Amino acid sequence: MSDARTIFRPIIRPLEAHEFDSWARVLTNTYGEDTDEAELAAERAVLDLGRSLAAFDGDGEPVGGAAAHIRRLTVPGAELPVAGVTWVGVSPTHRRRGVLTALMRRQLDDLHARGTEPIAALRASEAGIYGRFGYGPATRGALFHADKRLLRLRPGTDLGTGTVRLLDAGRARPLVAAVYDRVRRERAGWPDRAELFWDARLRDAPGSRGGATALRHAVHRSADGTPDGYALYRLKDDGENSAVRVVELTAATVPAYAALWDHLIGIDLFFRLEYEGAPDEPLVHLLTDPRVARVSTVDRLWVRLVDVGRALAARRYGAPLDVVLDVRDDFCPWNTGHHRLVADGDTVSCEPTTAPADLRLSAAELGAAYLGGTTLVSLAAAGLVTELRPGALDACSTAFRGAREPFCPAGKAFPAY
Repeated sequence: MSDARTIFRPIIRPLEAHEFDSWARVLTNTYGEDTDEAELAAERAVLDLGRSLAAFDGDGEPVGGAAAHIRRLTVPGAELPVAGVTWVGVSPTHRRRGVLTALMRRQLDDLHARGTEPIAALRASEAGIYGRFGYGPATRGALFHADKRLLRLRPGTDLGTGTVRLLDAGRARPLVAAVYDRVRRERAGWPDRAELFWDARLRDAPGSRGGATALRHAVHRSADGTPDGYALYRLKDDGENSAVRVVELTAATVPAYAALWDHLIGIDLFFRLEYEGAPDEPLVHLLTDPRVARVSTVDRLWVRLVDVGRALAARRYGAPLDVVLDVRDDFCPWNTGHHRLVADGDTVSCEPTTAPADLRLSAAELGAAYLGGTTLVSLAAAGLVTELRPGALDACSTAFRGAREPFCPAGKAFPAY
C-alpha cells in the first residue's frame, strides 16, 4: 500500500486578501496561539500580501505559509534591503510531507528572481529547521535574570544630569522612534522601523502581556532636553517572583544607558529583573557584582545570503581583504562556485572567478558570519570551513568581524517589529 504522505504535492501561490483569516488561523494554531479579530486585523495591517505565500491541499484549504516583510537592515558599515521572513508554518496535519521545503524553495526562488534583497533573515522557532535551507545563526541574545535587590551600580557610575520620565504611549512614541533610528544606524542586526512596525512594536493588547501590566515607557532626556534613551517594560506581580520585565532598552549615550538601568533597578516591590540584550551588553560592567546577573545566550537572527556576490559586496570589512571563496549551496545552486572578494575601505567587490580557492564553506556558514558575530575561525574549528591557503582563514575571519556583537532588538519575530 502506498503512503499518501510521500506523494503529497502542495499548491504554492501568493496569498489573496480574502484568504488571510483562514491562512493566519492555520499558522497561529500551529504555534499554539489563539487570536481574536482585533489581533488578526493588526497582523494583517503589517503583512505584505505580495510577499506572502500559502500552501494549499487538494481541497483548496490552506495548510502552510511563509511571508516576508521588506526592511532595511544595518550590516557592518552599511545598510541594505532584507527580506524579513515571517509567518512560516505548516499545519500539524501536513507535517513532514515536504510543505516547508516547497515554501522555502518558492520564497528563495522569488527573491532571487526579483534581485532586490540580497539577504533574507528570520528568527527560528526551532534551531534545527533552517540550516538545511542555507540559513546560519548570525546573532545571539543574552538572557539576563537577576535578584534586583542585589543589583548595585558601581560607585562613580556616570548617570549624567539628564532625567528619566514615564510617559504615556502617545507622548513617548515619537521620542522613542527618534532614539531608535539614531542608534540602529550604528548597530549591525538592527532593522529600520516604519510607522506600521512601530504600531506592531508598541501594540499593547492584553493578551500579549503574559499576565503582566501594560507597557511602561521610560524616556531619558539629556540636560538640554534631547531624548537620548528609552526603556519599554512591564511589571509582573507574582510574590517573591515579582519582576520588572524589560522589553527593550536603547540608549545613544553612556549616561542615558546608566540612568535607565538605575531607574529600572530602583523600582520598588518587584524583586526580579528579566531582560534580553546583546551578548556584549554593557550592563554587567556597570554592576558592583556582575555574578548577580545570571546570563544565558540563545540564537536569534538567522541570515541567508540569497545572492552571495551582491550580499558580500554590500557590507564593509574590518581589514583589507583579497580572498577567493569556494561556496557550496545545494538549495540555491546559483551561488555555488568560486567568488573573489576584494575589500579595501569603502571599495568592495565580489565577482565569480576561476582562480583557485582560499577557503571552502557553505552558504549557511557565510550567513552565520555575515553580520560580524559568528567567526569563521570558530566555524573552521567545528569543521565547517576549510582553509585551502595558509593564512586565509585568520585574515578573512578578522575582516568579517564587527566592532561589536550584532544584535537584533526585536520581539518574538524579527520582521514584525
